[in-house]
Amino acid sequence: MFSKSTYVAAIAVLMTSVSYAESPHPATLPHPQVEPSIAKINSVIDKGPFKAEWSSLEGYEIPQWYKDAKFGIFIHWGAYSVPAFGSEWYPRQMYIKQERRGDNFYKHHIETYGPQKTFGYKDFIPDFKAEKFDAAQWAKLFKDTGARYVIPVAEHHDGFPMYDCSFTEWDATEMGPKRDVIAELSKAVRSEGMKFGVSSHRAFNWMYYVRDKDFDNADPQYARLYGRPMPFLFQENAWDYMNFFPPQDQQFKDDWLARSCELIDKYQPDVFWFDFGITPNHDTTYEANSYAEHLKKFAAYYYNASSKSGDDIGIINYKFNAFPESAAVLDKERSKMAEIRKPFWQTDTAVSASSWGYTENQRYKTPDRLVDDLVDIVSKNGCLLLNVGPRADGTIPDEDQAILKAIGSWLKINGEAIYDTTYWKTFGEGPTAVSTGHVSESKDKPFTAQDLRFTTRENVLYVTGLAWPKNNQITVKTLARGSEHYPEEIASVTMLGSDQKLEWTRDEKGLTVKLPTEKPSQFAYVLKVTQ
Repeated sequence: MFSKSTYVAAIAVLMTSVSYAESPHPATLPHPQVEPSIAKINSVIDKGPFKAEWSSLEGYEIPQWYKDAKFGIFIHWGAYSVPAFGSEWYPRQMYIKQERRGDNFYKHHIETYGPQKTFGYKDFIPDFKAEKFDAAQWAKLFKDTGARYVIPVAEHHDGFPMYDCSFTEWDATEMGPKRDVIAELSKAVRSEGMKFGVSSHRAFNWMYYVRDKDFDNADPQYARLYGRPMPFLFQENAWDYMNFFPPQDQQFKDDWLARSCELIDKYQPDVFWFDFGITPNHDTTYEANSYAEHLKKFAAYYYNASSKSGDDIGIINYKFNAFPESAAVLDKERSKMAEIRKPFWQTDTAVSASSWGYTENQRYKTPDRLVDDLVDIVSKNGCLLLNVGPRADGTIPDEDQAILKAIGSWLKINGEAIYDTTYWKTFGEGPTAVSTGHVSESKDKPFTAQDLRFTTRENVLYVTGLAWPKNNQITVKTLARGSEHYPEEIASVTMLGSDQKLEWTRDEKGLTVKLPTEKPSQFAYVLKVTQ
């Protein structure tokens, strides 16, 4: 990611910035509530049972409800839905002059709103009114979609919390909607019988905004939104975070820890999802991570607080190598696993291939593709967190809703092969590989009629075909007579959602099934095989 020399150079720039060091604006100083918050956090950790040590945190066990749930909804909603241009990274890209592939955010912003000095990201907040936001309506939609848990973004990289945050005035309860969105969703989602989580992308706010003396974000009075105008953010390569990522300082990490633990105290989330900023790159180990001490404290606090509440212990989702794999749950962004991963895991992706937040001219995926992704992920011991992006007024676009409803209709018929199941001896068969690299799903090719996936519950094996064969017949090679995977005799083969009796034979080539004349559902189909 970044070399030792670039880090040293960045710190040198920081230390020699006399004007910043001699007369700090109050907004750049530690918030007065951070210190007492840290003291409280340490007190909870001291009382155990979990300690802020990897060896202690590796004793964590994932709650069964999460392993059974398989499918959740993610929500990216914030002031970035006002410009509705390009992606939810508009707040960052609007300040970057360098040419880039795709949309030119910087040029678009000047042409549409004026210079970044006179109209900055902060100036979108008054138009983020959420006047049509109805948490109960959203929760009902997600319930009908078949989701078992819901995770809205509590704070994105932009630094604008969607909840009542004690550490900044730049939040949704004091500006914009002037509502505690997270509190309203927590109540509505739980009223529908679903689990509730929150996500924090706060860690990357450290270097999210590229600075320039001609930008409004250079003004330290806005530090509790944009973050402190650190000297390294004014450098020419500040935009290139993939290769230049100075570690967060103690003040920032303490503030992050206080904010994160406040979310636990106020909303008791069942799941807490973290984005990539908690580790500087893909390869940094959890031992070498400069964020490690604060991550250990967060995890110990969360696990201790949630285990004492009488409910299931909380769940942490992390990226890359930020945690030991037994201390939390790995989350893969827009990618999947090639094989079964024994530690339970999660994919997060979106109904849109172009953005997480709402934008005009979204490139939507088909519900057929998303159902196939769900089936593939579940067969490999994972779950799917699927994102939608509401508009600034609080409405969920019709296109998003149509996709969710189509998935819900499929799950009403075939959910038996998804919920409360586990992976089998092998995940499936067929020629189509899936993408496994970070944000690589665009490389995926459509599944074929030969692509089958397996899940199981007790003595039942579910065989899901990801495309309907043209000849209305499928041979499951893995279930051939004498197969090491299925040495038992097969008693029956039926199809979920169909009353038609199926014709089937089993020999050394496989289990051959003649499918019904009518498809029971629009997308993938499920064969139920019993002994």
